[in-house]
Amino acid sequence: MVSEQKASSNSGVAMIGGLLVLQVVSVVLLVTMPGVLKLVFALASLAVLISWFGFYMVAPNQSAVLQLFGRYVGTDNIEGLRWANPFYSKQKVSLRVRNFESHKLKVNDHAGNPVEIAAVVVWKVVDSAQAVFEVDDYENFVTIQSESALRHLASSYAYEAEQQEISLRSSGDEVTELLRSEIQARLQQAGVAVIEARISHLAYAPEVASAMLQRQQARAVVMARQQIVEGAVGMVELALQRLSEKQVVELDEERKAAMVSNLLVVLCGDHQVTPVVNTGSLYS
Repeated sequence: MVSEQKASSNSGVAMIGGLLVLQVVSVVLLVTMPGVLKLVFALASLAVLISWFGFYMVAPNQSAVLQLFGRYVGTDNIEGLRWANPFYSKQKVSLRVRNFESHKLKVNDHAGNPVEIAAVVVWKVVDSAQAVFEVDDYENFVTIQSESALRHLASSYAYEAEQQEISLRSSGDEVTELLRSEIQARLQQAGVAVIEARISHLAYAPEVASAMLQRQQARAVVMARQQIVEGAVGMVELALQRLSEKQVVELDEERKAAMVSNLLVVLCGDHQVTPVVNTGSLYS
């Protein structure tokens, strides 16, 4: 694996002054010198002329990967006008923070339910040499591997799960960190650092969305009923306990059962209860 190393380069501003002096001197000597020396200074003038092609610019948050006839020489991260061997090829690589949003992917979650999922990935290149030499097209590599990691994550967890289990819908922070870690592991060889990866869209697929909504509503009704019943039983128990402690009235088992039945009907009913006054005896 190719690792980034610092390239040997020079300040372009200083080299401009030096090359101008050398160019003028070589031309003057070429004109004034006789015989064989003309050939020497002609070659020197040509060498200086070729040296002018060694200039290149490096913008802020940018690097230049230098190669000599296909061999990696080094990476120049110093911004400004730079100069290096004119025979070096220079490939610019952006080190700026970038982001992209994946397509909406249709995947079966861990429970086998089809879901639609998309994510936003924020990333940057941290090793220019690996980005250039380890993969063919690092930008396309980031896109494909991020979507692949997103598919794998969606199929590893259920859209909804029990309270103690990780789910795509309710475990936002855990899922975000798992997604970022998996994408980072896939992009490590390309010299890319994943700053953030977050799910931007999550829903059941249209063909099952209606059925899943009904299931969610039914589950919510059951949970609400369960809480109502638990609360009603507690209130009835408290009422019987208070009546017994304060000796407001003595109730036998049959009257307690009737009272419990009436209170549960009142507390657990869907509609407002209309009271009915019993003027007769309970045993008649």
